[in-house]
Amino acid sequence: MIVVTGATGQLGRLVVEQLVTRVPVDRVAVSVRDVQKAQELAARGVRVRRGDFTDPKSLEHAFEGASQVLIISSNASAYGGDPLAQHRAAIDAARSAGARRIVYTSHMAASRSSAFPPMLDHAATEQMLGESGLAWTSLRNGFYAESALFLLGRGLKTGVFEAPADGKVSWTTHADLAEAAAVILADEGRYDGQTPPLTAAQALDFGTLCDIASNVLGRPLRRSTVSEDDMRAKLEASGMPAHVVAISLGLYRASRDGEFAATDPTLQKLLGRAPTGMREVLAEQLGRTTDGT
Repeated sequence: MIVVTGATGQLGRLVVEQLVTRVPVDRVAVSVRDVQKAQELAARGVRVRRGDFTDPKSLEHAFEGASQVLIISSNASAYGGDPLAQHRAAIDAARSAGARRIVYTSHMAASRSSAFPPMLDHAATEQMLGESGLAWTSLRNGFYAESALFLLGRGLKTGVFEAPADGKVSWTTHADLAEAAAVILADEGRYDGQTPPLTAAQALDFGTLCDIASNVLGRPLRRSTVSEDDMRAKLEASGMPAHVVAISLGLYRASRDGEFAATDPTLQKLLGRAPTGMREVLAEQLGRTTDGT
């Protein structure tokens, strides 16, 4: 049995959609906080059980019979929570359930010296996996393309994208990363430990993204560079909590350091096709905006 956590979230649901095309549906189970949100999956024959990273007992039940568990990384740090405690609970529950392997959604820049705070948590979780006594695979995912769209959001309304200096980022879609995760889960043991970076073919900075968006929209989106201090003051004035400000500014600092600039052919090999590029992502998403759909 392959158990997928967070299966009602954006990435987890896409993983399940891909997984049921590769293995019998009765070998797929999901662990979700709200089982009502997973009724569509249950109707298709997927085993649905409640599992909450903050409730270890629920995880033991949700992971029962698991041969592999896909742990979708927690975003608790964005809300002031402790993702490491949640990841440890999930790892312990997978071990108690008798799982042979844990697959974890990490990040290409995971390290203990990253300027981007979430990368520290990914690195610490990989260490936990290495000490778990189980086989494990860490999916070194590229930076989510949807994050770029979110960050560009205000600029798309005002015509000016304002942020500190940045560097190139290998933006990669949820859909492509979910498909790769499903391929790896369906072929247990294909990767042991950390995968190579799972990235799209190009790394692009925000100046280039603004140029692409301008071309798609048919109106200018200008890139304006501000200092970190000015950006911090604006974010704090908007009411953003200090730990979220640190995450936001850390992204730009880490990109300037080249932490997200690597590209690698592994994702293309797993997919059997070219990964989706940001020009395509922006054309699709911004096209929806301009035609009203």
